[in-house]
Amino acid sequence: MKIIFTCRFVPLNWLRSSSQSPRRYFSSKELPKFYATPIFYVNSVPHIGHLYTTVYADALHRFTRLCFPNNDVTTTIFSTGTDEHGLKIQKSAQSKNINLNEYCDQISSKFRQLFNDAETSYTHFIRTTDDQHKKVVQNLWKILMDKGFIYKSKYCGYYSVNDETFVPDNLITTNSNGEKISIESGHKLEWYEEENYVFRLSQLQERIIDWIDNHLIMKPENYHQSLKADIRNIKNFKDLSISRSKTRLQWGIEVPGDDTQLIYVWFDALVNYLTVTGYPNKQPVIWPPCHVIGKDIIKFHCIYWPAFLLAAELPLPERIYCHSHWLYDRQKMSKSLGNVVDPFECIEQFTADGIRYFLLKEGTPHSDSNFNLDAVKTCLNAELADTFGNLLNRCTSEKLNPKQSYPFVSLDEIQEYLPESLDTINFIETLSNECFESYLDGNFHIGITNVMQCLRSINGLFNLIQPWKFVQKHPHNDNDNDLNQKRLKCLLFLSLESIRISAILLNPIVPNISKSIFEKLNISQEFCQWKFAKINNSKQQNDNRISSKKLIIFSKLT
Repeated sequence: MKIIFTCRFVPLNWLRSSSQSPRRYFSSKELPKFYATPIFYVNSVPHIGHLYTTVYADALHRFTRLCFPNNDVTTTIFSTGTDEHGLKIQKSAQSKNINLNEYCDQISSKFRQLFNDAETSYTHFIRTTDDQHKKVVQNLWKILMDKGFIYKSKYCGYYSVNDETFVPDNLITTNSNGEKISIESGHKLEWYEEENYVFRLSQLQERIIDWIDNHLIMKPENYHQSLKADIRNIKNFKDLSISRSKTRLQWGIEVPGDDTQLIYVWFDALVNYLTVTGYPNKQPVIWPPCHVIGKDIIKFHCIYWPAFLLAAELPLPERIYCHSHWLYDRQKMSKSLGNVVDPFECIEQFTADGIRYFLLKEGTPHSDSNFNLDAVKTCLNAELADTFGNLLNRCTSEKLNPKQSYPFVSLDEIQEYLPESLDTINFIETLSNECFESYLDGNFHIGITNVMQCLRSINGLFNLIQPWKFVQKHPHNDNDNDLNQKRLKCLLFLSLESIRISAILLNPIVPNISKSIFEKLNISQEFCQWKFAKINNSKQQNDNRISSKKLIIFSKLT
């Protein structure tokens, strides 16, 4: 059977001119130097949602360092930690008959262990029970008090213990039992009436709306549009109660100068971002933070937090990434249903890189994602074990690559001897820019999909060209033998380049796998940066040796 190859001719001078680093298209100002997850409430042990938020922020942090390697640990911040005050914590500890400090220590340590096990690159792990944080909270309180933004008043309304917030009338409904329920969270509400300290949120309404409309970059866009619509449905921002009476809450930071009141847990928690920078002992050098939040806490980070910063005359966040939630078999996770996913078990079963890959590949920030154990296995087997792993095995096999070399081939040679690969080359040459845009928008799933498409395309070339037939030399036909060896060399070069480039682009997603590939291909660290995610952009001029040690990228799950 005669096979006719068709391809779209791409001038090689265009391919070469397109090999630009992200700096050609994007300013370094678009990559923040301070990434912050919300600090996680210790009323219970961590679940898969906590892991997703932190891995998502970690991928953004690693992506920044990869693009601009001078942003090392001394010039970038990635903070996470635990929120340990409030009524829910108090009730959780009491229900278990455990001392409050001991309870917080136990749960906080589980969060830290999880983030370590998941290979996250956090630079700061903060706890709101830290003495330094308490000082920062009380200091900011005094600043806002001195500026006239805090006053004492009788405050009443329906309060959600679960959400640790008063709920406005327009977000309250009544269930079949006649109980008041929060429309946003579905949690039961209780009526509270007491004297509190109140923050003058109403005075900052216009400035907050202007920031949301004209200055905030929020990804994905659907949440930004929803936020804009929501603030227009609120006719007037109501002044915010920012303290609680000790008659019903004993666990928190005391209001300066008033030992009958504790500071509202959300004021306390949001200030952690300032604590991380060393404020108020020094003005924040890396500021403002880029926030990574779940869709259920938009109000706190996009209305309350900027209001506190405006009142303190501090710069507001410029970029916020918001993500949706995870379902289990299309159902909301809950303890009563017994379908809460244990992230520690996931890491043990699928490895840290494996669960990172699945969460970032299947997690769609703009809409809820579905978690299913079979889906995890199918995804990891098909993409990491088969597509990625199979390609590496093919081009490093003793049969096709007996010299265990990383050959050097020019693009001119590829055009001449491997013309059927030109569409694939064209795709690879634009891959880093496509991934850059996707990652910058927080859409890791799009970037990962493009990388996998590249690897599948190379695997397709193997199936099409069938290089294993080149190993058997034709007697008395040196011309054919020479041509086959040149085609094989071109294919090996293109395959190894696609693996090297993919390892760079997937480094924020699967850092351990990427590191093992660089070691296998004998790629020095200086050429593992984002700007080298282009064909023949590693300044290699001669064939290189690769490690003879067999590498299994990902062991297939059974």
